[in-house]
Amino acid sequence: MAEVLNHRIDFKVVIAAAGANPNGDPLNGNRPRQTSDGYGEISDVAIKRKVRNRLQDLGNKVFVQSADRADDEAKSLKERVESNDELKKLMDAGDNEGFAEAADNTWIDVRSFGQVFAFKGKGKSKGVSVGVRGPVSITRARSIAPIAINDMQITKSVNGETTEGRGSDTMGMKYSVDFAVYEFSGSINVQLAEKTGFTDEDAGMIHQALETLFDNDESSARPAGSMEVLRVYWWEQEGKLGKVAPAKIFRTVKVTPKEGTFDVRDFDDVDFTSADQAATEIEGAMCDIYRG
Repeated sequence: MAEVLNHRIDFKVVIAAAGANPNGDPLNGNRPRQTSDGYGEISDVAIKRKVRNRLQDLGNKVFVQSADRADDEAKSLKERVESNDELKKLMDAGDNEGFAEAADNTWIDVRSFGQVFAFKGKGKSKGVSVGVRGPVSITRARSIAPIAINDMQITKSVNGETTEGRGSDTMGMKYSVDFAVYEFSGSINVQLAEKTGFTDEDAGMIHQALETLFDNDESSARPAGSMEVLRVYWWEQEGKLGKVAPAKIFRTVKVTPKEGTFDVRDFDDVDFTSADQAATEIEGAMCDIYRG
């Protein structure tokens, strides 16, 4: 049986988008997310969704599945719980503590990211209301330079419904970013890992998921090859707290446009050399670097 994680882990991930919409904003016509000062953003929720998808592809049981990727017949989270005899029994009994422990043991995303379970009981079932705090935290991604968004007007050649006097060509918009480099950070908290049973093997799965974040993730907004993982900096330290604070680690490793470059248009405009060197020179933290 794999051992529960007993040492601190921090990571930073650098990704590139080329001719893609990395994360559309549904409140802004699905345009790529952008800060008020023009930098690109990808929400932490979108990143965790991709991590969950990869964990699922790697053969792990995942609780929060996308409807189009569900590997069981459950049409809701409650149905997924009720399909597990042990969890259904604990939910019917109203055993919150036992339910949380069983959920941690069952699903890797629950023991990694945590989860709120709030299901009402019916009949003799008491239901369950419990929150699990997971050890893995991930920040939103931000581009290293302001982004330029392309607007493309498109038409559909067929109407969705039969409408008298209306032509078949209807207008729509599609958005993309020519090229941008984003970075996000994360940590794995040992104290919370002990509570959820998060293991060294689970940490290895998270590491592998980050390195292959965009495998099997193609869509019309993100065509094959348009999203790429460039770097995964993975620091492991001795002890529960480690010797180096994560804020210091993240500040030390800066992926920036090359000196004299004001507009990042391709990979040659990005300075990885100094970031790679800084990552390995942080005293007290051993760093593994994945170079995509």
